[in-house]
Amino acid sequence: MNKSPRQALYRKYRSHTFDEVIGQEHVTSILAAAVQQGKISHAYLLTGPRGVGKTSVARILAHAITKLPYTGEDQPLDIIEIDAASNNGIDDIRDLRDKARVAPAHAARKVYIIDEVHMLSKAAFNGLLKILEEPPAHVVFILATTDYDKLPATIISRTQRFHFRLVEAPIVAQHLAHIAAQEGITADKEALMTIAERGGGSLRDSISLFDQLQSGHQHITAQLVDDVLGLAPRQCIDELPTAIAARQPALIVRQVSELVARGISPATLASQLAAAVRARIADEPWLITTLEGLAHTPQSTQPEVALLVALLSPMEQQPPRPDTAPAHQPSPAPHTTPPATPAPMAPHTPQPSTTQVNAPVKPTPSTPAPAPSAKQPPSTPHPAHLADFDQAAWLEAARQASLGLYSILSACTVRTDGDTLTIYTGKAFTQHKLESTRFRPLLAKITAYLVGEAQIVIIGTPPPPTDSTAARVAEFMGGGEEVDVNE
Repeated sequence: MNKSPRQALYRKYRSHTFDEVIGQEHVTSILAAAVQQGKISHAYLLTGPRGVGKTSVARILAHAITKLPYTGEDQPLDIIEIDAASNNGIDDIRDLRDKARVAPAHAARKVYIIDEVHMLSKAAFNGLLKILEEPPAHVVFILATTDYDKLPATIISRTQRFHFRLVEAPIVAQHLAHIAAQEGITADKEALMTIAERGGGSLRDSISLFDQLQSGHQHITAQLVDDVLGLAPRQCIDELPTAIAARQPALIVRQVSELVARGISPATLASQLAAAVRARIADEPWLITTLEGLAHTPQSTQPEVALLVALLSPMEQQPPRPDTAPAHQPSPAPHTTPPATPAPMAPHTPQPSTTQVNAPVKPTPSTPAPAPSAKQPPSTPHPAHLADFDQAAWLEAARQASLGLYSILSACTVRTDGDTLTIYTGKAFTQHKLESTRFRPLLAKITAYLVGEAQIVIIGTPPPPTDSTAARVAEFMGGGEEVDVNE
């Protein structure tokens, strides 16, 4: 005797009544009340993500309107389902309009369920609009779509719209536990929660994952879920954000390399990390750059590199610490009080009328400045001038604080005059980047730490020639950059 073919679990446990629908009570309660009170609309629009119950609710509503029993096996003549993805032409809609005028065979009403309605062509939408404007009294349309934004406003305005939500992971896990009990399978709570999280709020996707895992296994563990779905252990996912906060790039690079070597794709790892970072973002808002990078990792042509950039980028945003100064910089003795770091200079707003951007006005010190002849150590917060400016140490401090800032400053020409530090970027675009809120405050802090308060001027042109003859020629020719022909 031949056994009947096995039925997929998501079909076996499909809802057949409004009460059985999971996680969409805000929709089912209204529809059930409308049917009970006999307040039936001529057209309904069900929108929302895939796998959350739109088609199931459409079928339940259709059977409730026609008062026909819903067993899930037979398709009544008065309930017609149309897949708009494959029947999206004007001829299909014309055929629908002709048949809709025919009276129902058994029920008082005839219901048309049009799934993925956003796939209809423009001409088909116009044809559907005609019958929605003047529908036969015995016809009800139930439209379902995952892409609400593609529907014409004229169609939407003639329907009652109900939006379906993603189902929360704890609710999905609870439903999976019910299915496991019905199937005689045991499962760890952590395993069910992981399946629910990987389902992304889609009940159907979560049940399909559970169906895949339960084949050949009577007990589902968290380790089994990780191995079959190619996931990183939860412990590693929790440790990586902590390593970011602790500024441990070597640990991050090593862990990512090990996980990728174990066959875990960077896209999957980014998805897991995004959930962990999102849970911590309220307490650690500086992780927002990591979250943004993780969101773009799956689309990258080099996802592993994109993943590392996302994880290491917050370290660029943090200001340089005193212990990260260059090695030749003198550091205070343990028993002495370290010099106070001056307050950061206010970010500057570039003037659109000129390429030269003046730095914020230097605050007046509370005590008189020392005489120019008095040599100040590099860590003194208020030097009289920049005679002791060490560009190599300045660039090294920038490198340790932010590789992005370092790469910009390395290509610039720097000149000092008294207490003014002038940076020639060569291009207006580079000037704007250096003036951005990402780099300008960091530049001010680095400069203040090494040489104290200085007026910073950023100019988006090449530096002027230092030779007087070359300067006159450059002025006559409309500008130019001095080039050393001996190099």
